[in-house]
Amino acid sequence: MKRPSALVDVFLVLALLSCNSWTTWSSSERCSPIYVEDIRPHSVSITEFGAVGDGVTLNTKAFQNAIFYLNSFADKGGAKLFVPAGQWLTGSFDLISHLTLWLDKDAVILGSTNFDDWPIVDPLPSYGRGRELPGERHKSLIYGYNLTDVIITGNNGTIDGQGSIWWSRFRNKTLDYTRPHLVELMNSSRVLISNLTFLNSPFWNIHPVYCSHVTVQNVTIHAPSSSPNTDGINPDSSDDICIEDCYISTGDDLVAIKSGWDEYGISYGRPSTNIVIRRLVGKTTSAGIAIGSEMSGGVSNVYAEDIYVFDSHTGIGIKTARGRGGYVRNVYISKVTLDNVDIAIRLNGLYKEHPDDDYNPDALPVIERITIKDVIGENVKRAGLIQGIKGDNFLDICLSNITLSVTSKRPWNCSNVEGYSDLLSPEVCDPLKESIFPEHITDCYNPENLLRSSSTRNEGSSWLLSW
Repeated sequence: MKRPSALVDVFLVLALLSCNSWTTWSSSERCSPIYVEDIRPHSVSITEFGAVGDGVTLNTKAFQNAIFYLNSFADKGGAKLFVPAGQWLTGSFDLISHLTLWLDKDAVILGSTNFDDWPIVDPLPSYGRGRELPGERHKSLIYGYNLTDVIITGNNGTIDGQGSIWWSRFRNKTLDYTRPHLVELMNSSRVLISNLTFLNSPFWNIHPVYCSHVTVQNVTIHAPSSSPNTDGINPDSSDDICIEDCYISTGDDLVAIKSGWDEYGISYGRPSTNIVIRRLVGKTTSAGIAIGSEMSGGVSNVYAEDIYVFDSHTGIGIKTARGRGGYVRNVYISKVTLDNVDIAIRLNGLYKEHPDDDYNPDALPVIERITIKDVIGENVKRAGLIQGIKGDNFLDICLSNITLSVTSKRPWNCSNVEGYSDLLSPEVCDPLKESIFPEHITDCYNPENLLRSSSTRNEGSSWLLSW
């Protein structure tokens, strides 16, 4: 199936930012804006620091020097670094607070193909090692630590990681360290990433980790379907995250919500919570929306709607395993359209990949209060593959108003799971056949009910109305 031309309508003009506070469950069609300074009183061009946009000259020092200079304006309203049209080859560079990195139309930041231009940094404490190899890891192309008020945006400029050399090393098992991301921000807040195209990341594309109040809006992310682990957007041990109006086509999950890996994630103990995903379109060899498999710090309060996944392996997925610990709870996904997808819903408790042999096999994850509703699908092979963990059932899995055109003679396969359903075609598996209505409405997570109940209980309104 070709991507419909109408998908271009998905990308909306960036809304003007204001000082409104974050609202986790907004009834509006857009996430509430975060406060960042969208107009900077100081601006310089990367060319003023000797950069050459010929695609050959290495400009790492120019980016570093420009940002070092702009740091003097951090307490004066911040500054903007302008990247004009051209091919700007660079190694890794660090951002600063109160900065706008602006890529003009036809501006391309190119990641260097020299591995030495990507420094080695410590592993994340919630992972205990590099994600792919023990020990340290490569720093991302664009990196920030302990920042606030950061904007990475432009007039649809491009950040291209030139990842094929990294993919080859991964396949050949010749990596010395875990591959780098395109953009990683750590311990940062009030971040906006918008109006850009991300291409060919060596590893994950956009990785906010230990962050708060991050918006990723109106971006295109692309990597070949054969590129390994090129996830689109991975919020990791982060809270108050908004992802909306994005088109993603990669070799792994479009959006994957994470929170640390086994004993390291349990020890670090920072969950991912208050995650909003709206108007996501894309295709992948993995899942459209995924949670895990690294979820040991916990994941909760996830709200996703208006999702279109096509030519993909899985529509909606949760991945976990014995030894993960942590929890995934209070997840609400609605208004999903699937086309040519192998598995519509995949909840997998048997994922088994671990950082080392020191994990505790008795650390069992809690998977509960997962609601998936208003899903339609054409040319779907299997409706659902839902496998909990023996002795650790997935609980309160609620499926409602789901209609799938399925080719498999056995559309559902469920084990070690308890939950409820209504209005499903094809007929759901036995553990989920008990009706949601009227007895189990409150067992099924619905954030709209939570909001409405606080304002309407005195009026005697029924929770049933929200369904």
